This record gives sequence, structure tokens and C-alpha cells, in this order.
Amino acid sequence: MATTRSDEIIAAEGVTKTYAEDDVEVHALRGVDLHVGRGEFTAIVGPSGSGKSTLLNIISGLDKPSKGGVRLHGLELSAMSGGELSDFRRDNIGFIFQAYNLIPVLSVLENVEYIMLLQGISRRERHRRVAEMLSMVGLKGMEDRFPTKLSGGQQQRVAIARAMVSRPQLILADEPTANLDSKTGSDLLDMMHRLNEETGMTFIFSTHDQMIMDKARRVVVLRDGTVSGDEWK
Repeated sequence: MATTRSDEIIAAEGVTKTYAEDDVEVHALRGVDLHVGRGEFTAIVGPSGSGKSTLLNIISGLDKPSKGGVRLHGLELSAMSGGELSDFRRDNIGFIFQAYNLIPVLSVLENVEYIMLLQGISRRERHRRVAEMLSMVGLKGMEDRFPTKLSGGQQQRVAIARAMVSRPQLILADEPTANLDSKTGSDLLDMMHRLNEETGMTFIFSTHDQMIMDKARRVVVLRDGTVSGDEWK
């Protein structure tokens, strides 16, 4: 299934990342090309050290390539100032991390609404969207709980709700099931798959979890910093 320019959301071309570690030059990525269309549910897979997380960080603008470039929605990330890039990420990308990254002193409601608060969305609209999203992820009634009172699966559901509530076009998930048992991980993947189909949001996973590979509609394989496979199902 080819991606046309009109529906392309990610265009990474010739992306290379080299850094020094203990005076040794490490080549994390070696000229990666990746084009992703709107609405994809794609897994980037490979062994540890293959460059999965590095590629996700560069796609999101959290890291910069040594060579090559990335365009999101046709916009070149390297052309943006720090403030512009921060605002762009806030408004266009949702992040799901394996460590959840919830703010421990904020309630579930406050964690989920936080990005919308930065966007200047009204309190009434924030709370309407939070209620809708928490119901969707199975956490209705837990608005006032704090992260320490939640299970790992519940915390990851909060993280997913937070990533999606501002309605970004792109969700980047770095090993989102790594700290979950297989049943919880499978349930959350089914939920994300359903949300992908219902909303048209694009999901990109960095993973070595076979469950995600099985549910993904496209699997991109990284090995030694290069794309060694790209399969559509």
C-alpha cells in the first residue's frame, strides 16, 4: 500500500544519527527513509540497539538527526525554532511512553487535561473531553484518583487518554506495553486499534512486542540502524 503525497503525515529521508559514547562513534541510524500516511497503525520493530527509539525521537522533534530531515504535515522540523517546535508537538503529536510519565501530584483528570490547559482550551470543554476520553478508556469515575493509587494498566490508560484527548493527528508510542502483563497489554492495544479506526489518528509504535506486531497493519523492521524490512498486511 503506497503512501501518496496528499495523505502523507511523516516523511523521513536519509535520516542518520551518530553520537559519541566513551570516545567511540556510535551509528544509531544509517540513512533511514520512512514515509507514513494518515491513519496508519504501524509498528517499528527490531532488536535492542537497532535504532527504534532514536527514530521515534527524531520523528517527534525530541532529537535532531546528524544528517537527513523529517517533515511532519509537510513542515520541515529543522526549520522550526525551539518554541515553534514545542508548540507544534503540543498541538499535533500525542506521546505514550513505557514509563507512563504521569505527574504524580496531579489527579487523573488533571493529568489528562494538562495539554489542553497549555493550549488555552476552556475549562468546560476540557472537562467535557476528559470525561469522554476516560469513559472511552474504561476509567470513568476515577477522575480524582492520583497515579500512585492506580495499577500499571490503569496508569497506561491515563497516559493514552492524555495523548489522545487534545485530538492530535499523530500518536507516537515507545514500548507502550513493556511494563504490562499480556492481558492488560492486549486490551489496551485493542482499544488503541479501535480508536485508530474510529478517529483516523495515525499510530506509530516502537516495540519488540509480538502482540503489537500481530495487530499492526504495517511492520517496519530496523536492524543496525537501517530499514531491513517493510511489510503491509
